[in-house]
Parts: sequence; structure tokens; C-alpha cells
Amino acid sequence: MSELYSMTGYGSARGAVGGQTFLVEIKSVNNRFLDCSVRLPRSFLFAEDTVKNVISSGVSRGKVDVFVTAQSSSEADTSVSVNLALAEEYRNALRDIADRLGVEFRADAAVIARFPDVLTVEKKELDADEIRGSLSDLTHKALEEFNAMRAREGERLREDRLVKLKNISELVTVVEERSPETVREYRERLEARLRELLDDRGVDEQRLITEAAIFADKTAVDEETVRLRSHIVQFGTMLEDGSPIGRKMDFLMQEFNRESNTIGSKCSDAALAKVVVELKSEIEKLREQLQNVE
Repeated sequence: MSELYSMTGYGSARGAVGGQTFLVEIKSVNNRFLDCSVRLPRSFLFAEDTVKNVISSGVSRGKVDVFVTAQSSSEADTSVSVNLALAEEYRNALRDIADRLGVEFRADAAVIARFPDVLTVEKKELDADEIRGSLSDLTHKALEEFNAMRAREGERLREDRLVKLKNISELVTVVEERSPETVREYRERLEARLRELLDDRGVDEQRLITEAAIFADKTAVDEETVRLRSHIVQFGTMLEDGSPIGRKMDFLMQEFNRESNTIGSKCSDAALAKVVVELKSEIEKLREQLQNVE
């Protein structure tokens, strides 16, 4: 049995590369098609397509939001360079000032370091390929957790769908059993009515048979119930096959509705009409649940 995925889930992964600590979070809700949105810090926007490609490799349907946050350590993110030649020039200049003014020469490293351009702080350049590779790996890890959660929810949905499918099958059985009874009851009512009108005189048996046959033809639901049985089997097979099946099931539910509506339009019996209402209700419950299947 293949896994069935819900379209709602959450997954995350954390890792470090190049002095950066990344957190990748994936969240999703229902959507007819795959709609992936990636939010990255401005300095890492070059990796957006990389993250989207990973998501599309593991998700086929849903509104998926990916949040990537980054935190860097100042030591790893910056570098400090010293202009020793310029520092020596500053020191020599300070010594000359002290000699000319006849004052004591005092100049330590801390003093000289404060002068312009002696120390230069620079941001380290990012290795784009390294960042892409790291984000790809982290997104894969987050996706594994995300899909594991969706699979657990999908299994619960599968079990509930099987219960509803069983209910639908039992209601179809009632329709199949009740439909011939309506023809028999119609003939009995027709015969009683004719005898009443004819004052219990002879009733044309052939006419009764003809009228009953016409009624049976108008109310026959054999074709609809046979198709419903076929749809039920097909639905069960899809559940076994697992995701992605959401779109196929959407189409199949339209067929369920079409057959149940046709049965309802042919129904002229109050008891059978009640069964058809229950049948439509179960089909609608099943259809609503399908909105969360990938």
C-alpha cells in the first residue's frame, strides 16, 4: 500500500555553513495546484530556485510556504585587516611631534589603531554554490519531516474514507434491493385503483403488465448502481495506490454525484428517496474530505 499524503503539514531543519546558521521551515495548506512561496533573507535570494526545485520534487499539490532564516557569527562573517605601513607612518609622525615639542613620546598600539584606515573591517564574500548546496540539503531534511507528518495525517484520512466508502456501498445495496419493490408496489396500487374505478369489474391484466413495465423502465436505476459500484472499486484502488491522487478523485467524485442525482430524479418512492438523500450526504462528506488529499 502506497502512502497517502494530506495537503497540510509542517517540517523544519537547522544547519550551519560558512559561518551561517540556517533554519528552513515548511508549512502547507490546501490548494488545487502546487503554489510554492519561498521567503529568504535578501542576501540569499540567489538560492530561491534551488529551494523551490527541492519542494517540487516532493510535493505535487498544496499552498506551500517555505521560510528560511539565517544567523551569522560576527567572527565568521567579517574579517579585519591591518595596514602596517600606514601604522608605522602614524607612529613616526607622532614621534616627530614629540621630539619637536620636547614632550614625552607615548603611543601604544591601541592609540595608533584608532587612526583612519589603520584597521579595515570587511564582510566576507558568500560562497554562492556552498550556500545553495547547504540550503538544498536542509530543505530535503525539512521535506522529509514535512512529508512524514503529511503521511500520518493521510493514513487517518484513508481509514475514514474507507468507512465512508463502505457506507456508500451499503446504501447502494439498499437502492438495488428497494428499486424492484417499488415496481411491485406500483402495480399493486395501480390494480387496486383500477378495481375501485371499475367497481371491482374485470381488470385487463395485459394493461397492468404494460403500465408496470413502463413504470419500471422510467424508474430503473440498474445502470446507475452498476456505475456507482464501478466507481467505488476504482476509488478503493486509488486509496491503495496512494498520492498523488487528489485531482483524479475530484473527477471521480463528480461521477459519484452524477449517478446519485440521476437515481434521485428517477425515484418516486418515499422510502427510496430517503435512502438517496443519505447516499448523497455520504458522497458529499467524502468529497469535502478530498479537499485535503494531495
